[in-house]
Amino acid sequence: MSITVTAPNGLVTSVHHLASNAGVSMLQAGGTAVDAAIATNAVLTVVCQNMCGMGGDLFALVHETDGPPAVLVSSGRAGSGADPDALRAAGHTHIPFHDSVAAVPVPGCVDGWLMLHERFGRLDLKDVLGPAILYAETGFAAPKELVASAARIAHVENHDFAGLSVGQRVRRPGIGRALRAVATQGRDGFYGGEFGEALIELGAGEYTEDDLAANQARWETPLVQRVWDHDLWTTAPSTQGYLSLAGTAIAEQLELPDDPRDPLWAHFMIEAARAAAFDRVEVLSDRADGMALLAPDRLEERWSRITPDAAAEWGGSFGDGGTIHLTAIDSEGRGVSLIQSNAMGFGSNLVAGSTGIFLQNRGIGFSLEPGHPAEYGPGRIPPHTLSAALLTRSDGSLRSVLGTMGGDAQPHIVQQMAVRLLKHGQAPGSVVGSGRFVLNSVDPASMFEIWAARGPVRVVVEPWMESAWRSGLESRGHIVEVGTNPHTFGHAHCIEVLPNGMFAGAADPRPSTSAAQGY
Repeated sequence: MSITVTAPNGLVTSVHHLASNAGVSMLQAGGTAVDAAIATNAVLTVVCQNMCGMGGDLFALVHETDGPPAVLVSSGRAGSGADPDALRAAGHTHIPFHDSVAAVPVPGCVDGWLMLHERFGRLDLKDVLGPAILYAETGFAAPKELVASAARIAHVENHDFAGLSVGQRVRRPGIGRALRAVATQGRDGFYGGEFGEALIELGAGEYTEDDLAANQARWETPLVQRVWDHDLWTTAPSTQGYLSLAGTAIAEQLELPDDPRDPLWAHFMIEAARAAAFDRVEVLSDRADGMALLAPDRLEERWSRITPDAAAEWGGSFGDGGTIHLTAIDSEGRGVSLIQSNAMGFGSNLVAGSTGIFLQNRGIGFSLEPGHPAEYGPGRIPPHTLSAALLTRSDGSLRSVLGTMGGDAQPHIVQQMAVRLLKHGQAPGSVVGSGRFVLNSVDPASMFEIWAARGPVRVVVEPWMESAWRSGLESRGHIVEVGTNPHTFGHAHCIEVLPNGMFAGAADPRPSTSAAQGY
């Protein structure tokens, strides 16, 4: 269970206490929740390179007034030199996970920061990035999660984590230079500076100067679904956020028990997630119509096939986290749900020159199947797992900002959080800290391939939920196992606006460094 923190003036949750503290310091200086979110994310790019970084992408939902949130999508495009035929000729059937620039769309993180700050920021960007620059240049204590992940990149050159031990001071001079360049020169200091030059050289024809000159960030229309007299908002395709909305809407139609420890509750929630996602691999691309994927008749056909007694036979496809999610809210009630990612761990395991910045492998979402709607190619945006969410009341006022990391599992983790919050009225500490399940393919290569394998899925439950759920799920035909890695179940965060105007929030207890901090 996680502790619910309450605060009267503002609150920030993240996977690292230094980052949450940086965000709160922005609020105390008179900054907005967006200033706080950028500062928090910037620190995380320094201290949590194994989960996020300036070489990755970014999505954010910002609720400022009653009504729809603003949605910022900053996911990069494949370079002009992207050549699917060359990869197929080399014998590849999938984009290589590591050591290939084909997996590296132009990173959108910095463009996302700048666009968010331009519209919603109040403090000077130098001040917002100041804490991150401080920790990059003077160092921070290595957390155990970073040390464990760094052991898997011992063969990689030009990074800051060689021979790392827990508690060791880590300095990141290259990322310090990159952050200072952004703070003083904007996007030209990053995409046109040391980082951009290193990316073009590493790409060896994959990227052009024009690719890097194009802004990767844009404002988009959000997706929304009415559930339990609230509106649940997320980002549209190319993200898989529609699955959070679809799964929660399907769950609302089922007779969920009042106690989430009841195995029938878990069964119905699992079936709702499976019903929402069984054709994800076939339909998700940067050209997909998100509202069509949430059409009432489409969802009704799916929940009509769910029974309380047995796992459904869908007959379709079922397709270490490298993502952070954070939440922030300020004294004016402005809320931010921000998610930022390398994709898998340290991403592609490629580093941009001497900057020490690891490059994402978000391009693994592309297909190499000729004619597939998400086929790899110049200027294409890959399908994204990132699924930040935001809840508003029926009058348009903000109820909650929430989300998680977790690869393909993100939507059904968000689904469990939303149901706990809306149907069961649980506090944020229970919403993020209670035991949960994730789904995985029967023979998975990673948490990014839940829906890629044909046939049934595995239900992975946390150890303290085994006695409550296992026998009831197995009797209904589910394949159940107990997860031994707590990070398999996501790092979730949630802030709720209480009826009295106070803020209540919680950071996921699964990482050792996470913190919810308010003032």
